[in-house]
Amino acid sequence: MGSRSGRKQRWCSPVQLSPLMEGPDMEMKDYQGGSCKKESSWEVIREWFRTQKSLSSATLSPNSSLMIPSLYGRSNSFSTISAKGLQDLRLLLGVLGCPLAPIPLHINKHNNIPSVDHHHQPRFRIKDVPIENSAAHYIIQQYLAATGCFKTHQQKCSSNNKNMYTAGTVKMMCCETEVSSGKGSVKSLGTRRGGNGGENGCFVLWQMSPGMWSLELVVAGNKVLAGSDGKIVWRHTPWLGTHAAKGPQRPLRRIIQGLDPKSTARLFEKAQCLGEKQMGDEDCFVLKVAADRAAVMERNEGPAEVLRHVLYGYFSQKSGLLIYMEDSHLTRVQVPKPQAPGKFNNDNSISANNGDKVIYWETSIGSSIGDYKDVDGVLIAHQGRTVATVFRFGEGSMQYSRTRMEEVWRIDDVVFNVPGLSLDSFIPPADVFDAIAMHSP
Repeated sequence: MGSRSGRKQRWCSPVQLSPLMEGPDMEMKDYQGGSCKKESSWEVIREWFRTQKSLSSATLSPNSSLMIPSLYGRSNSFSTISAKGLQDLRLLLGVLGCPLAPIPLHINKHNNIPSVDHHHQPRFRIKDVPIENSAAHYIIQQYLAATGCFKTHQQKCSSNNKNMYTAGTVKMMCCETEVSSGKGSVKSLGTRRGGNGGENGCFVLWQMSPGMWSLELVVAGNKVLAGSDGKIVWRHTPWLGTHAAKGPQRPLRRIIQGLDPKSTARLFEKAQCLGEKQMGDEDCFVLKVAADRAAVMERNEGPAEVLRHVLYGYFSQKSGLLIYMEDSHLTRVQVPKPQAPGKFNNDNSISANNGDKVIYWETSIGSSIGDYKDVDGVLIAHQGRTVATVFRFGEGSMQYSRTRMEEVWRIDDVVFNVPGLSLDSFIPPADVFDAIAMHSP
């Protein structure tokens, strides 16, 4: 899982570029011999819940197993995973594998230095800033100082770190899924397995300023690749192929949850302070950032409309460190209602206001962040736990479906200023460029 160099690398045959979906985007492809059966992303989300129901029946036993190639050892080795476990794993990787932050990072365009760097940031005039924003600015300055980013030049300073390598382990599990019929009854479609249930995995993350990163994540023999060259954010999975993100270039969520204090500070640079809240035994300041309307509209795809994406950061009043982070992503999906034969619009399309069914999907991800350790003068979080909830509900209906999943992560190694890491290490796969050229006029 080393760095990549070269523009002609390929992981699969060129496929048509489709937008990077955030949330449960597991398209059920028959990925054998390169042949893929493609379906609509949001149709597949609904299909996952149908699969959960069918797996509880006699049609397909939850204990039935599939043989999938192992990515840990030799090419002819295989690992065994149940059919239900495979579907759960794809959902886990789709939601928790490589989610993005809601907004882009702020970069100083003249020297590519984060605008929160105290050596280069403009003079802060408190009288021109609302009290919520000025309070947030002060909290972020305390966070940067607490993590070691404001050390003098005679000491090791984080501003001298040009790139970073991180290696760690993860353990993912689907905890439970519940479905309400809207008549007061709630049916559970699965609970967490006891003991050491869950799927183990590992990841490596390479990062270079400004805005370049590369992630390789392997869980139970399934490998997810994602990255950014500072302009294009992309992801590759065996069952979806290569996808590119729509909208502004945004950072990887794993980076801002304690791995890179400067990126975290840049993300919250224009945050609002909502007040105070206690998290466990810690009194915290709560900061909020949200994507504006124009930015979320750029991320719309077909019948799926992104309504909002908000991120909250909880900073300890005692230590100044980020100890909890939570974001909420709401999407509205319009499902066309089947029409009678011959009932079409003039352009042979279906009208959007003919009684189509509207479904909302809300993905909430909360991460507890801790075990800060000094790495070359910078405090880096080395352990955490993330709980995600995918909530599906209809407009004006009491019916809903809720799935909860969990990830426990640990950082094993962090290295700054890796020799030989260059811009070529972050070039997107050739599939992305082929698809862009295919759609160019």
